[in-house]
Amino acid sequence: MPIRLLDLPAQHAPLRAELDAALARVLDAGDFIQGAEVGAFAADLSAYLGGAHVVPCANGTDALTLAFLALGLHPGDEIIVPAFTYVATAEAAALLGLTVVLADVDPATGNLQPAALAAALTPRTRAVVPVHLFGQCADLRGLRVVLAAHPDVAVVEDTAQALGATYDLGAGQTVFAGTAGTVGTTSFFPSKNLGAFGDGGALLTTDAALAARLRQIANHGQPAGVKYRHECVGLNSRLDTVQAALLRVKLRHLNAWTTRRQALAARYDAALVGLPGIRVPARAAHSSHVFHQYVIQLPDAATRDGLRAHLAARQVPTAIYYPLPLHFQPAYGHLGRAGQFPVSEALCGQVLALPLHPTLTNAEVATVADAIADFCGW
Repeated sequence: MPIRLLDLPAQHAPLRAELDAALARVLDAGDFIQGAEVGAFAADLSAYLGGAHVVPCANGTDALTLAFLALGLHPGDEIIVPAFTYVATAEAAALLGLTVVLADVDPATGNLQPAALAAALTPRTRAVVPVHLFGQCADLRGLRVVLAAHPDVAVVEDTAQALGATYDLGAGQTVFAGTAGTVGTTSFFPSKNLGAFGDGGALLTTDAALAARLRQIANHGQPAGVKYRHECVGLNSRLDTVQAALLRVKLRHLNAWTTRRQALAARYDAALVGLPGIRVPARAAHSSHVFHQYVIQLPDAATRDGLRAHLAARQVPTAIYYPLPLHFQPAYGHLGRAGQFPVSEALCGQVLALPLHPTLTNAEVATVADAIADFCGW
């Protein structure tokens, strides 16, 4: 069997009986929209995250859109996002007419730099979106220091890649990714650590009033328990009952999958550390790492692309997250000029994601590592 970058069939195979039973419950009940399983999943995920309010929605991009709407942001308000991220982080803001302002990232983790945030702040800034990239949290403590003089700036955590990661806020306080800021957003896209069988997303917050507003906006602006009364402009952004039921099954296995991802990452580290030109993923002292991706860095694009071709010839799949910074994307070219965000621009030519999923075997890790060592001349 060839090595896979992601192997959902193998991950789901041992769960088939549980998944079939969950699907049967929904088929028998017939409550496909806002069914009982949606509330049950929200409660399960809330318990997993230490009691945070969970508001399910249709997808991760909608989660960001709902967060901006619930915070009362208006066209022209500035929102700061990292230049090195998936387009959805900026897309949701742009669609609402918000002014997207880019900031550079840390060269080791790819996460938003507190110093870059400080430089990007203006009197018009209303929110910042730290993206918890590849599975570990941005430097929330450092960001809080910067924002101490800006109490009206909301923190919208993009937790699509780091659900279940924890962050040390200091003074013995440890929180889950997505629960430290004003509101967190996440995605259940099938490739995520907790992936649905289609699209899905959720918002996370410790603020009960904000959670209620998010639920209302996500359901056409209707207050809870009231139909055909629309108190605000809203969206149709609901997690399907089928997806919620299946996600409940997978959530029970998330900790075990995370532990396996971390063990595989440690094996990669042991095999790759010391190879010339290979930089293994940094581990931030303030955060755990749930390894949505295992991303190495190469010295430059030519070396990275050469290694990628070498691995492809060995039938080892890889991926590049992300090939372009946001300001190099045609739709967002107005957000910056070449050289303005040098770390983000450099990372796009250096990063390479290796196969990593809970059913990857130790032997497959060794095969990938041996191929990389061969490329490095070892």
